[in-house]
Amino acid sequence: MKITVIGPGAMGLLFGGKLAACADVTLIGSNPKNLKEINENGVTIRRGESSVTRKVPASAAGKCPGTADVVMLFTKAYQIRDVLTQNRGLIGPDTMLLTLQNGAGHDRVMREFADSAHVLIGTTKQGSYRESASVIVNSGLGETVFGSAAAAGEQGPDPERLREICSVFENAGFPCAVSENIRFEVWNKLMINASSSVLSGVLQVPQGYVAEDESAWSVCEDLIREICTVAAGEGAVFDPEEQILRVREHLRNAPDGYTSIYADIKNGRKTEADFICGAVVCAAQDQGIRVPVQETILRLVHAMEGR
Repeated sequence: MKITVIGPGAMGLLFGGKLAACADVTLIGSNPKNLKEINENGVTIRRGESSVTRKVPASAAGKCPGTADVVMLFTKAYQIRDVLTQNRGLIGPDTMLLTLQNGAGHDRVMREFADSAHVLIGTTKQGSYRESASVIVNSGLGETVFGSAAAAGEQGPDPERLREICSVFENAGFPCAVSENIRFEVWNKLMINASSSVLSGVLQVPQGYVAEDESAWSVCEDLIREICTVAAGEGAVFDPEEQILRVREHLRNAPDGYTSIYADIKNGRKTEADFICGAVVCAAQDQGIRVPVQETILRLVHAMEGR
């Protein structure tokens, strides 16, 4: 199987490096210095005392010849349209586009480049952080789940094709499953990202503060309830009170944690909020309902980006 991974950051290197053991993998990036280091040194994956290095070719955007069987996206969510436009030559009539990025709504953009039968969305509990341009530490070994992004009445992907991709992931050492209701999995992960995570970013505080401060937690509860309402409209039904307890427990177990939105705002970078709380807002608009707290948080994030 020919797999192209766009975005050789921590997660891109993890998946690209491990999949290279049983597939024809190419990495696509935009930083010439990092690409040079990957090509010279290979991709090194560390886990505890063990370490493995594999040669994985890395190319600049738009320069990878031929189409791929699977194109995996590990860029920032707001870069999807640009990178797929730059690398349109990778996408043939049978190419599957797969994203495991945080948030939701990626498939809206991916459908500009492939039909519903060739767009896959998913989540992963794998963890990775980068020590250098070509060295990463595999910090989490959870399951990867993906499935069809097709809406009701649309043609979905060939089930056999999904099983084949899943098998390649399994052979590479990734616990993997194909979900019949992948939107439930996506909304389940979004529950934390679009509530406590984005709120801690706006407030510029560690996650534990959100759980312990009365005013902050009140806002977080409102965000969770809005997410549950919108998710139900997409067929992902959650009990709001159960989710409120789950999120609070999560925060209390990691009180000193900081989120990527926190870091992006702190460092003056564009965030992925449009694919996190923005995904809730867009889905609500499609359903003809309002989510005023999510809308306000999204505007606050963009206001802070503009500083």
